[in-house]
Amino acid sequence: MTRNLDSALLMLWLVALTIGFVMVASASAPLAGAATGVGPFVARHGVYVIVGIAACAACAATPLRFWQAMHRPMMVLALVIAVVVLIPGLSQVVNGARRWITIGPVSIQPAEIGKFVVVVYLAGYLSRNHEAVSRGFVELGRPLVMVAVLSLLYLMQPDFGSVVVIAAVSAGMLFIAGARIWHFLVVLAVVGGVLALLTVTQPYRLERMVAFLDPWSVAFDSGYQLTQALIAFGRGDWLGLGLGEGIQKAFYLTEAHNDFIFAVIVEELGLIGATAVLALLATIVVRIFQTAGETLERERYFAGFLAYGAGLTIGVQCLINVGVNTGTLPTKGLTLPFVSFGGNSLVVCCALLGLVIRSRLEPGRTP
Repeated sequence: MTRNLDSALLMLWLVALTIGFVMVASASAPLAGAATGVGPFVARHGVYVIVGIAACAACAATPLRFWQAMHRPMMVLALVIAVVVLIPGLSQVVNGARRWITIGPVSIQPAEIGKFVVVVYLAGYLSRNHEAVSRGFVELGRPLVMVAVLSLLYLMQPDFGSVVVIAAVSAGMLFIAGARIWHFLVVLAVVGGVLALLTVTQPYRLERMVAFLDPWSVAFDSGYQLTQALIAFGRGDWLGLGLGEGIQKAFYLTEAHNDFIFAVIVEELGLIGATAVLALLATIVVRIFQTAGETLERERYFAGFLAYGAGLTIGVQCLINVGVNTGTLPTKGLTLPFVSFGGNSLVVCCALLGLVIRSRLEPGRTP
């Protein structure tokens, strides 16, 4: 079985984790004088990396038939957790959003778990119904109803960014499964219309849209993060200021270690260094898609759709994070996979990679 292990993918992933640890340490350096301190801050990320590696190993060691048998119960559990997080007293409110369930020292973000569950759930559904999906809206609509209910619960938190990722991944998996173009476009138009309506009906989302269109007009208000990120891009030039030498992270650019870590990378490593990081992440996604394609060619549908879903989740989140940092997309609270600080997101991305590794390790075992 080990002869099927994708050593190149593993090495690329470990390099990405290493770069992420170094950049989180650099981005958190200005916090040395703060209450948390740089030591504990970086130590937390180190713990997240270890847990992420363990999650990847656990998923790689778990037979795919387990996930295939559990894909519906997992969706039900995800729905229950999404309801629980909305109950006052059972969840933690941060910046006006109710997105975390705290159990002792551990904080669980249901929307991140939901990304993993949606991939497994759709892979399970499509492994049985991939031929029927192209025939009509009924077969296409069944899984979308479940995903839509889950997404609605996440919007109530609110967590608009995670819903965008889930919607994009769901559409991509259905398209790969053979959904007709016009069916796909109708669903895409409906989802896009709903998301656009939600954007214009919520004041804070509308402010983000205004900041996205003209950040400099609100540079000290809703456009502050984006303008500071763009300043970091300008300072970085081709070769950057040098690792640890960035200035924007020093309380100018908020969430520098998390959502806006790519801006720190550009400022310190320059356009060349940032391009290398993007190339690394892109190569990881391409390797995942190659595995998915090869698996589907062998008619191992669950494993193939599972790998495609994992690749889409990581790839879409990379695109959105970089888009937000460069000002080509409105601000969303999404991390850069394997690089940003953020325990739940990091662990889930590592777990998804473990599913891809497993799909390659057991050829011919799952339908």
